[in-house]
Amino acid sequence: VIVVIVVGVIMAKGYVNIFISSNVTSFTSQKRFPSSTTLAELKGKLELITGASASSMKLELLDIRQKFICALDNDMMSLEAYNVQDEMTIHATDIDPSKTKGQFEDLSEVKKYVMSEEEYAKRGESVRAFKEKMKLGRFAEKDPEEDKRREKEEEELAQSISIGSRCEVSIPKATAKRGVVMFVGKTQFKEGYWVGVKYDEPLGKNNGSVDGQKYFECAPKYGAFVRPTNVKVGNFPEDTIEDDEDEM
Repeated sequence: VIVVIVVGVIMAKGYVNIFISSNVTSFTSQKRFPSSTTLAELKGKLELITGASASSMKLELLDIRQKFICALDNDMMSLEAYNVQDEMTIHATDIDPSKTKGQFEDLSEVKKYVMSEEEYAKRGESVRAFKEKMKLGRFAEKDPEEDKRREKEEEELAQSISIGSRCEVSIPKATAKRGVVMFVGKTQFKEGYWVGVKYDEPLGKNNGSVDGQKYFECAPKYGAFVRPTNVKVGNFPEDTIEDDEDEM
């Protein structure tokens, strides 16, 4: 088990900000420690943050280019005593073979309580009950004529999108993504018209299948379904990982 700690900018005299990443967990967090923190104290804090065991944790100090400087093997010495500088890295190895990456994040092993629709509907002070009372969201009163007009507009827009066309997908509050149109039409997973897109990069949600129904072929995480209103067809160059400005 490997834990990597990137030491950041010293925010105030006697303190250091540390960015902690670990192969026990997949996320990175930022913590602030006094420079006087001993390695024994640091290991205890990292145990709570990463799940790695202090008793089986080994530390090394790396420079900003990730090159080895020295082993941090004296638990009584402090970060300051080891001259830990901005943007250096403290690399921790948990030698316990039972520790694996992501073991504390696998929610599939956690038993969950699932309330049935019938039980939830009986609750008088739920969000659902409030929406029903105020006629909000899916409980709002609908104008049949307005629904027909919107469906007609969506159908006409879908018919203008050709399979095989290069496109750019723009969804509110999300970065635009580019790809190829692979599917246009109605689906089984939700009403209305949908456009299936194979993205240039693995930024999608599926492999062209939803709920076991295959609509088109692509690699996992490259496929997505979006509304026709979010798709613009045109001569859009293919996104590449090397193109930092266009990276999604």
